[in-house]
Amino acid sequence: MISLEFTIMKIFPFKIPKAKEEALIYQEDRVLFFYDKLHQHEEIQISYIKKGEGTILVGDTLTGYQKGDIIVIGSNLPHVFRSEINTNEESVMLTIFFTPNSFGKDFFELPEFKTLTPFFAALKNGFKISDAPQKMVSQFKKFKKADEFDRFSIFLKTIKNLCISEKTVLSSFIYEKTLTDNEGKRMQSVFEYVMTNYQKNITLEEIASVSNMTKNAFCRYFKVRTNKTFFQFLIEIRIERAGKLLLKNKEFSVLEIAEFCGFNNISNFNRKFKEIKHISPLQYRKIYS
Repeated sequence: MISLEFTIMKIFPFKIPKAKEEALIYQEDRVLFFYDKLHQHEEIQISYIKKGEGTILVGDTLTGYQKGDIIVIGSNLPHVFRSEINTNEESVMLTIFFTPNSFGKDFFELPEFKTLTPFFAALKNGFKISDAPQKMVSQFKKFKKADEFDRFSIFLKTIKNLCISEKTVLSSFIYEKTLTDNEGKRMQSVFEYVMTNYQKNITLEEIASVSNMTKNAFCRYFKVRTNKTFFQFLIEIRIERAGKLLLKNKEFSVLEIAEFCGFNNISNFNRKFKEIKHISPLQYRKIYS
């Protein structure tokens, strides 16, 4: 039997601990599971995954991460890391936090930093660098022991390298308006329910009831805030989990994994998988295993 679970999540406005005058914050997480609460913070986050793997939910999209990846998350972008639960190995993440105003309100508007524009433009939706180049990894490792001046130099080199690196966007759509507390709780309830029950046949009546809305009202509400239908979102969650299982559970057939992830029709699973991953499930298992 394939075992895969998601913990219950709530949105937390998170404060990154720092010294009063500290412009750059370095944090090293060495834990069995990364912080698994859906949260957001003002600080821009640049994280190197030194050890561990799992999935990250950013905005409306679930994406896999693994050792060697760099994850970049913009200000107040809701996100949660979900480490794989079937492991006893320690997860290690090295992170640099900063805000656009860490060095003064107009610091990054100076002409000298024009080359960094692609980095700040990509922050809105967040992005991932897969299997980061060694020169970028070494910068993270140097950061911990560097003094304040050298940290500043390493930081600028890091974001310059991020500008020119090949990126995977983490969230396909960000709702522009600020969510009220009630809206935030409602969306969280929907996400939480899907993450816990994605293997099941979730009906529109069922998910509308979770959000305490009528079916028609929920459909409009969800589409406006995610730019996709609920069932599009559900399929993306299922395909992301299926991709993980294809690589981690080679003893199971594609059919068994499809059924576990909520697909009753193997042809439909293969079609949806190819639409989202751009290759077939068998090709995905062969290439990425």
